[in-house]
Amino acid sequence: MPLPLILGGLAAVAGAAGVGASVHGAAKMKNANDTQKSAQERDDRNRKRFERESEKTNQEMDSLGELELNVLKSFKRFSDIFEIIQNKPEFKNPTYEKFRLPRYNKEELQKASVGAGVLLGGLGGAAAGTAGGFAAAGATTAAVMALGTASTGTAIASLSGVAATNATLAALGGGALAVGGGGIALGSTILGATTLGVGLLVGGVIFNFVGSSISDKADEAWNQMLEAENQINQICQYLEELYVTAEQYKILLSKVRVQYDLHLHKMEHMILWQDRTDWTAYTQSEKVMVENTVLLVGLLYDMCKVQFVLKAENDGDINSINYKDINKSMVNAKRIMILIRSKEGKK
Repeated sequence: MPLPLILGGLAAVAGAAGVGASVHGAAKMKNANDTQKSAQERDDRNRKRFERESEKTNQEMDSLGELELNVLKSFKRFSDIFEIIQNKPEFKNPTYEKFRLPRYNKEELQKASVGAGVLLGGLGGAAAGTAGGFAAAGATTAAVMALGTASTGTAIASLSGVAATNATLAALGGGALAVGGGGIALGSTILGATTLGVGLLVGGVIFNFVGSSISDKADEAWNQMLEAENQINQICQYLEELYVTAEQYKILLSKVRVQYDLHLHKMEHMILWQDRTDWTAYTQSEKVMVENTVLLVGLLYDMCKVQFVLKAENDGDINSINYKDINKSMVNAKRIMILIRSKEGKK
């Protein structure tokens, strides 16, 4: 075969190979772009799912926290009325001992009531999840700590609005019952307002993916997305469980509060409106009504004291739901409600 034809044939083969390589290279680039785009889109969907779950759970925990603070605030009204009664006995029926209720303590109720009022006054300008943070740490504890001293040396009770709320958050952040450790005091700086609440409830693991971005390299982007997806799945499952638990607890707490409000109204009517303040002059049903009001106050105080969330031992782990104390509190509440109905002759 003439040399020019051989060379021409080789050139044609080489040209075909070059075209093939170009097509293959273009295909690889397209696949890489598609992978990177898919990773970004999937990551966006995951983050939106996390935002929905965190917002829903924050709202429910905030609702529970505000309910608990309002319950605690109402104790001053009860204490003021109860102290008017003359010749009243000491309320410590052995039947109640198995329920682990605190004894009536005027000073403790006053502290919780005033502290709760301080915290409620600052919630209007506080970040989402703040009230939920109080419920997570135990609203009673938060309310009592609100009467403590801020890091500046100023009494928290003398502060007002968000300043009092922030000081209490900082105190909780450094305390043994802290939900997020130092993260509570620093949370508003490190995280935005939209993630502050869930940061308090979830724990340090949230720092692992909040604010992170997907790589512009396809393989790295896909692996990063999968890692973040795994974290988000765990957090969303935890948030869903926390939401359900908070909802159930709030429903029961609301039922107890309804009974408490009814009993307190009857006490108020008898003592303030009818000016009947002598215990020895009360009928048996009236004595039972007062005793049950005291019992309901103890129950509510105990329920608001429950620490809803336990801080994870490691900073990079998810916090846990305090099922043990929550379930025990709910069982006690149901038993006491049955006891109250039976004492009042109700089914």
